[in-house]
Amino acid sequence: MVEVLTVISSSMVRPKNIVQSGRTKIHLTPHDLDLLYLVYPQRGLLFLTPDPETRIIPRLKASLSTALEIHFPFAGRLVKVDNHGDNTVSFHIDCDGSGAKFIHAKAESVSVNDLLQCNGSVPDFITHFFPANNVESRDALISEPLLALQVTEMKDGVFISFGYNHMVADGSSLWSFFHTWSKICLNGSRSNSDKLVVLKDWFLDGIDYPVHVPVSEMETPPPSRKVSTKERVFHFSKNQISYLKSKANDEIGSSDLKISCLQAVVAYLWLSIMRHSGLNREEETQCKVAADMKLRLDPPLEKECFGNVTQLAVATSTVGELLDHGLGWTALQISKTVKSQTNESYKTFAQNWVKNVKIPKIGVGSRLADNSLIVASSPLFEVYDHDFGWGKPIAARAGPGNGTGGLLVMFRGVEEGSIDVHVALNSSLWSDVLMNL
Repeated sequence: MVEVLTVISSSMVRPKNIVQSGRTKIHLTPHDLDLLYLVYPQRGLLFLTPDPETRIIPRLKASLSTALEIHFPFAGRLVKVDNHGDNTVSFHIDCDGSGAKFIHAKAESVSVNDLLQCNGSVPDFITHFFPANNVESRDALISEPLLALQVTEMKDGVFISFGYNHMVADGSSLWSFFHTWSKICLNGSRSNSDKLVVLKDWFLDGIDYPVHVPVSEMETPPPSRKVSTKERVFHFSKNQISYLKSKANDEIGSSDLKISCLQAVVAYLWLSIMRHSGLNREEETQCKVAADMKLRLDPPLEKECFGNVTQLAVATSTVGELLDHGLGWTALQISKTVKSQTNESYKTFAQNWVKNVKIPKIGVGSRLADNSLIVASSPLFEVYDHDFGWGKPIAARAGPGNGTGGLLVMFRGVEEGSIDVHVALNSSLWSDVLMNL
């Protein structure tokens, strides 16, 4: 299937207008720098083929140029500064307008049905429909832009995908950009209400910027053990989610915390995967959920501000505890750890980080989710509201798992109230889990 995808062109799209004299330097926080070895998150939306008269590539590139004028950090570059006085380096984003990569590809023998397989299987060829495979955040220092996009024209569909540097933006900022881009493409011009993005203005008292990182933390890590993964998309209907939520809340009884729909689904998956993982009951497992911190900080940031303002909420248990207590207890552990992400915990992480800088080497081939699950993205992101001028998406997909052994990428489903979960699991777990989910 790989042979049928042909790259037609690869170019750099720059902001329509940029004032060099007023360009912005964005300092990176400890929460940003902790992601230096993280692979670029990749997401994609599938659309039906537009009218043949629609010249989609020039239209998409022109509107992208305007969108980058508004979301200007995505057109910037990651810069490293050598601090010879203390043998450290520091980093910032230079909003210089260098642009985002735009790839145009064709896979004319691939149909929508080939991609949307009835059992939720993810075909191997979809890897080539994404633009930033195996790219780490630090690669932006050498050759990679902060944002890469790919438009793949299929037999009866169009797949628009992206990969982005998580140090400059989180998921909510990315999808806000995507909404701006699609709206400009649909309307043919920028609206008067489309103002430049507001950058996050959170800086911790007592931490000097730029943050100094020891040179030793920039040494290339040894090759990681490659983990073979399999992927599949699981669909949870509104009724299924309602059942899981009710069951979880009934089991925890009079707890002050209430289990949300997302927490119930994640708990169900965590339990199911651990039940068939082959791990001993005494082994520790974790479920790591990205929490949006904008409104949790004191004072809170604007909900729409641009940047990376997330923190991993980590629920920890032994396999035996999970299996003995069941759905409600498992969901409650997730709920408690998400609630514990506060202004104080966010500050404490940053303060401790600068005192003893240790950047996790979680790049390509590492088993980031060893014995555990990483929960990425959110069904709160309005992925199906984007219309470039030929209709809204019919499906959402995540990019390759890049060797991560347990990754759950959450999407809102097409039907109201439903959730799709793009799952990447260690191949050795796959057959048992697949039969029992």
